[in-house]
Amino acid sequence: METLVKILIYIHAFFGGLGLISGIAGIAVKKGSKLHKNSGKAFSYSMFISSLVSLVIARMPGHENLFLFLIGVYTIYLVLAGNRALTFKGDTKSSADTIDKTISGTMLGASVLMLLIGIYQLTMHKGGNAVLFAFFGGFGLFMTLKDFYTFRVFKEKKNAWLSSHIGRMVAALIASITAFMVAGLHLQTLVMWILPSVIGTIYISYWNRKIKGMPSLALAK
Repeated sequence: METLVKILIYIHAFFGGLGLISGIAGIAVKKGSKLHKNSGKAFSYSMFISSLVSLVIARMPGHENLFLFLIGVYTIYLVLAGNRALTFKGDTKSSADTIDKTISGTMLGASVLMLLIGIYQLTMHKGGNAVLFAFFGGFGLFMTLKDFYTFRVFKEKKNAWLSSHIGRMVAALIASITAFMVAGLHLQTLVMWILPSVIGTIYISYWNRKIKGMPSLALAK
């Protein structure tokens, strides 16, 4: 069993590293370019596989970890939602479909669970990952509620898809960077868990302000 776990960890780390490299490349190059799109695809596939493997590891005997399991769910949500946001581009889609609502709805439930666990642990002074449960639960709740808002207004707000895409994909990259620092560099402190999200949120806010001043579909070309 331990041999299988080690193999899965290596697979998880390999695709996580590939995701980190391709994600940084996607951020660095011109948005909407061929290189950006190809980097985005490599990033999405790599992060999806890495996170999927982490779900298996986090439920294996002797390695059960609810927090890491939910973080894996969170990362998968970010990748899927970030790519689904592209389907709202243009006039081909009239409303959010079942896939969109299922992805965001599942994460909404997971976020509420994380938030409740965090609040419970903080209230009962149980320590552990209480702050992290509360932080990521609250962050996930904010993002999923924003998803459902975007589902209602994307026809009127033509660049809503772009804001959603950038926000989720950057957040997924943040998850990759956090994993590298915590698991790869063994910087397992509360600050290292939270700091990348704070910096990433500032970056996302910058792009959201920039998008508001853009003509519709400016980066789609």
